[in-house]
Amino acid sequence: MKKIMNTAADFVDEMLDGLVGAYPELTLAGEDKRVVRRAAELRSGKVGVVSGGGSGHLPLFTGYVGQGLLDSCSIGNVFEGPTVGSCSDAIAAANGGAGVLLLYGNYGGDRMNFDMASEFAADDGIETRTVLGNDDVASAGPDEREKRRGVAGIVYAYKAAGAKAEDGASLDEVTRIAELAVSRTRTIGVALSPCQVPGSDRPSFTLGENEIEMGMGIHGEPGIWRDQLRPADEIVDEMIGRLLDDAPKDAGKRVSILVNSLGATPLEELLIMFRRAKSRLAGEGFEVERPLIGHFATSMEMAGASISLCFVDDELSSLLAAPAQTPFWTVG
Repeated sequence: MKKIMNTAADFVDEMLDGLVGAYPELTLAGEDKRVVRRAAELRSGKVGVVSGGGSGHLPLFTGYVGQGLLDSCSIGNVFEGPTVGSCSDAIAAANGGAGVLLLYGNYGGDRMNFDMASEFAADDGIETRTVLGNDDVASAGPDEREKRRGVAGIVYAYKAAGAKAEDGASLDEVTRIAELAVSRTRTIGVALSPCQVPGSDRPSFTLGENEIEMGMGIHGEPGIWRDQLRPADEIVDEMIGRLLDDAPKDAGKRVSILVNSLGATPLEELLIMFRRAKSRLAGEGFEVERPLIGHFATSMEMAGASISLCFVDDELSSLLAAPAQTPFWTVG
């Protein structure tokens, strides 16, 4: 696989230089410059919202730093979690004196490093809370939700928590709404072809010329089944069926849907998927609010897509509609 880059060692740092050069509302922070933060002066008394994760998933994670979403974000090498130092730097960059919410995906290395960073923050007098995205229904059963990976659906928690923090809510309230958004969100993906990490001599996994894999993770983690490519409607029907089967017990009949490209899948194909998903949801009596279609959480140049459903109520719906401004996502 060909890549437009200079060296694998410089891939992430040069990408970050390009990001903040293109979008002056963002700036780099921390000793190793692996934190993206808002360039504007931090608002005193506002709860900070921080995330972090590996590179290779833009616009996740750093692309959601901005008004109404994240205040700062630590970033690691491609498909590698951020270091303890960058996690600590991200917390410090988002500290306005009212505490900091740590909102990131449920991956072992990320948990370990953010947990250590939160201990260091406590020593510095910074109060933190942690909420983990765990929306990937293919990675564990309903009775083991705490083991599920966090994937594209975490953007709903970013949006809800970011809006709540922007309104001046307390750390407890921002944490509560992040937990609510996570508890109401489910995601499943399907892969058509692999990606290749810069510097690697082989793709992250292999798929036959006419094969797909249902439920594969955004780093190539094994899915539920692998078989021959099927028509779009058949693929979407299974994805929506699995998501509805896993719906929260207290869910109503209102959903926001996110149809997300894993990197190489074009908008045309996403719209074909959305068309079927909306029809299927309507047939089940669901009202679709604020559909999101595009690149929200990618896996380098992997071909495939994910579908997320966020089962909204009045509170979540209002927060999802609140103004937000980042380089890759604008609301209002």
